[in-house]
Amino acid sequence: METITENQKVRTIKKIEKMFGHIDYKNPPELCPVRDVMSVASDQWSTLILLWLGYFKTLRFNKLKKYVYGISNKVLSQRLKVLEADGYVSRKAYPEVPIRVEYTLTDFGQLYVEKLLDLTEWIQTNSPKILANRERYGLL
Repeated sequence: METITENQKVRTIKKIEKMFGHIDYKNPPELCPVRDVMSVASDQWSTLILLWLGYFKTLRFNKLKKYVYGISNKVLSQRLKVLEADGYVSRKAYPEVPIRVEYTLTDFGQLYVEKLLDLTEWIQTNSPKILANRERYGLL
């Protein structure tokens, strides 16, 4: 079983202080950059879209929809537009009939996917513990 050392706790607190230390707690800002970016890049659909684009070099819309099981055309289209606007994904449309559109990760998106993989590895390692905790609290 892993244990967290006091040094790890202190390093974590310092990182959080660095991130939030400038905020006036009596009047918090309306736009929190961390929350804003995380809400876009880490929602359930965007995470899957980015991971699949990290696995395959290029994917067309319908193939991506097949891999991101359960997503609607509308939501996939919306998520791809936002991910493209934020710089994670590039879109290339070919002037054909019917139009062919391909999506790829940008270098920026690839860097994010690498960080995302650290988190997903942690989740895979710890999911049995999380599921056991949920069961103990009657959530399963």
